[in-house]
Amino acid sequence: MNEQDPYQQPAGLPPPQGLYDPRHEHDACGVGFVANIDGRRSHEVVARGTEVLAHLLHRGAVGGDQKTGDGAGILIQLPDALFRRDCPALGIELPPLGEYGVGMLFLPRDEARRRYCLQVVEQTLAAEGLTLLGWRPVPVEPAAIAGQALAEMPEIQQCFVTAKGLSGAALERKLYVARKVMERGARQLEGERPMYINSLSSRTIVYKGLLLGGQLPAFYADLRREETVSAIALIHQRYSTNTFPSWELAQPFRFLAHNGEINTLRGNQNHMRNRERSLASELFGDDIKKLLPILDETGSDSAQLDNALELLVAGGRSLPHAMMMLVAEAWGPRYFMSPDLRGFFEYHAGLMEPWDGPAALSFTDGTSVGCLLDRNGLRPVRYTITRDGFIVLASETGVLDFAPGEVVERGALRPGQMMLVDTVRQRVIHDHEIKHLCARAKPYRRWVEENRIDLHGFYGAVGAIEPNRETLLERQRRFGYTREDVDYTIRGMAETGHE
Repeated sequence: MNEQDPYQQPAGLPPPQGLYDPRHEHDACGVGFVANIDGRRSHEVVARGTEVLAHLLHRGAVGGDQKTGDGAGILIQLPDALFRRDCPALGIELPPLGEYGVGMLFLPRDEARRRYCLQVVEQTLAAEGLTLLGWRPVPVEPAAIAGQALAEMPEIQQCFVTAKGLSGAALERKLYVARKVMERGARQLEGERPMYINSLSSRTIVYKGLLLGGQLPAFYADLRREETVSAIALIHQRYSTNTFPSWELAQPFRFLAHNGEINTLRGNQNHMRNRERSLASELFGDDIKKLLPILDETGSDSAQLDNALELLVAGGRSLPHAMMMLVAEAWGPRYFMSPDLRGFFEYHAGLMEPWDGPAALSFTDGTSVGCLLDRNGLRPVRYTITRDGFIVLASETGVLDFAPGEVVERGALRPGQMMLVDTVRQRVIHDHEIKHLCARAKPYRRWVEENRIDLHGFYGAVGAIEPNRETLLERQRRFGYTREDVDYTIRGMAETGHE
């Protein structure tokens, strides 16, 4: 959205009509993750992730045709073994893991439109100094779906990309820039749904669609293959409350899966749009201009939160640090917490406004996976850890069966709490440790104390009410009290002690 184009039609949704406005789309869903805490990659993690999805069917929704889900998906680590087995037959020679990225694309089924989008991808990669290694049609089973899901099914392909001398975080940043440029180029094609990029990463990949949870492994053959291994599986079952489902709006997105809604979205959009002029980063250099606009306002509230998270992580912040900036716990002067932690939140309040609303957020960068509950705690989140180092977290307990002797810990997140599974350090990190590591990483409290400007006397300008009727009347006028307020509201509360 920009000044010349004040409104962009969200992909796959009807135009504004009557009381309906597609910019107000919200959903309430099933969300969670499974992981091997020690970082061991296995197909079992993928299989158990899809099993959790099947057990969260009640948190999804079925269309009027009784055959179409509101959306389901899974985000896993890049299945290198699967691609190394399939790519030679396609003439694709892969570099070592970490030195190539894979894009998962929804493309138009119309051949001319699809050709245009493929051209945008190839031209962008060349312009950004990336090398296209080749394309892989994603094996799918259209017979597994029906109704609206089948009628609107896109062409699904994967592209393999590398860059000489780039790997790890540097390659991730370059792929991020390339994806944003591709998205702008594809929007030049008139009509609905020119192209949607599920993911373009050297670490993770997203398989999702307009599906029910149980349909996901039946539709995507890759998810049934033993070579598809991962230590992390982030899952999501969508329930669009009074909204329209589409292939693009299924979750997870590129970093997170969200159960809830963002009630402050309009303000978040305005603030982000205003600060785009002053964005700067040593890591991106001049490339940061190619990321604009940061938020894709044709997406849902969850998708735009994912856009903001992606920017913060790509800019060098850790995943939990970025989440604490976006969805802060309640931290005012009345709340008991350490001065360092309060300093952290006060410092970052000047950089990022809260993305507020009832929310449970699961997130991953491909090496760590975690969950955060909003400060009101209106979405349930429960987890189970087993003796063999396996963890499952979901909207409710019981999504996987464990014998009592297998379980070493069960728990639930409370309002404002976060937990993180670090597969590199091979441990679960709980709320207190996460937040104090972030709060003490820099002298945020000292920075706030040295640079805070207090408006002294502003709130104390009005003194105590004196026993003088003229002064009292003057003060009542100043604060907007009417005779009706005094006679029918204040007098009643004073005499009866009731509201």
